[in-house]
Amino acid sequence: MNNFNYYTPTKVVFGKSTEEQTGQLIKEAGGTKVLIHYGGGSVKRSGLLDRIKKSLDAEQIPYAELGGVVPNPRLSLVYEGIELVKKEGIDFILAVGGGSAIDSAKAIGYGVANEGDVWELYDRKRTATGCLPVGVVLTLAATGSEMSDSSVITKEEGWIKRGYSSDYARPVFAVMNPELTMTLPDYQTACGCTDILMHTMERYFTNGGNMEITDSIAEGLMRTVMVNAKILANDPQNYDARAEVMWAGSLSHNGLTGCGNGGNDFATHALEHEISGMFDVAHGAGLAALWGSWARYVYRDCLHRFQKFAVRVMSVEESGTLEDTALAGIRAFEDFLHEIHMPISMSELGIHPTDEQIEELAEKCSIASGDKKGSAKVLHKADMLEIYRMAR
Repeated sequence: MNNFNYYTPTKVVFGKSTEEQTGQLIKEAGGTKVLIHYGGGSVKRSGLLDRIKKSLDAEQIPYAELGGVVPNPRLSLVYEGIELVKKEGIDFILAVGGGSAIDSAKAIGYGVANEGDVWELYDRKRTATGCLPVGVVLTLAATGSEMSDSSVITKEEGWIKRGYSSDYARPVFAVMNPELTMTLPDYQTACGCTDILMHTMERYFTNGGNMEITDSIAEGLMRTVMVNAKILANDPQNYDARAEVMWAGSLSHNGLTGCGNGGNDFATHALEHEISGMFDVAHGAGLAALWGSWARYVYRDCLHRFQKFAVRVMSVEESGTLEDTALAGIRAFEDFLHEIHMPISMSELGIHPTDEQIEELAEKCSIASGDKKGSAKVLHKADMLEIYRMAR
């Protein structure tokens, strides 16, 4: 096993009606004026925004609002938020929504706390020295951004999607009421479950080391998400299944499932960021469309882990060679993705990149990754290009 640091400062408040504690939590965190940052009209139609405002009013905490966050959150709205926060003298940002709202809130926090253009952080031209405090009321279990150090933003000029990670942006608290996810469309629920699984799989498929307790946690998390994703496909109002998935989403991306094993592949995420940056597809669906091609390209370089995944997670019976078992595990996972109505190729995703676009995707991915990405197998531009071609 490897040495590791595990840092999770986020206070989690989990369960029914917990959003009513938002004002109290902000007050405890020292917030005196708040930006409520959210996406579309669902938080208004559901009454959630009104409940949060009532909670803030009860603590006599003034607030401003900025809605309009979209999937693959845009840099232009981040700039708008930075200006609003500075103008209003706001000292705390409350993200209400899923990963897009949270990531946008973190970017605004970076932009206020650091001099210069916030995009330079995401473009790897400088590093953050702080971030305005961020709190979360979660409405979508998917990205794990409510406990993670990461934020992903899309720059409209050139449609460039980039991520930035820093402990400064880990949320102060995360309010998680599984009931708030019950109104989601089935497709969004399935995309969220896929993203949760991928966050753990990116850490599981590694050549960096091994720690059995970490593997067991990761395997249990993956099995739990798969079981409950299938339950939610047929019974979207199932509270217990929603709760299992929501908590798994946080644990999948707060660092827990990579402790001691050097797990930090994230090649599938890097490949997908360019897909959703160019075609504006749902992140979870994009991951599903790419994963099988990535897995078949790299599995021989990480054969033990793929065999272990097949047996322990996908319940494949060992027969034949290790390669046979590994490939059976990949097929079984793709069957699961189909079962929850996720695509396993770009054509199933509904996009058909030209040869020129494939070249552009590989070039952008290589640049964003500093010319290499991965742990199961280190990928360079030529490898990225081949995986994109395989995934058509």
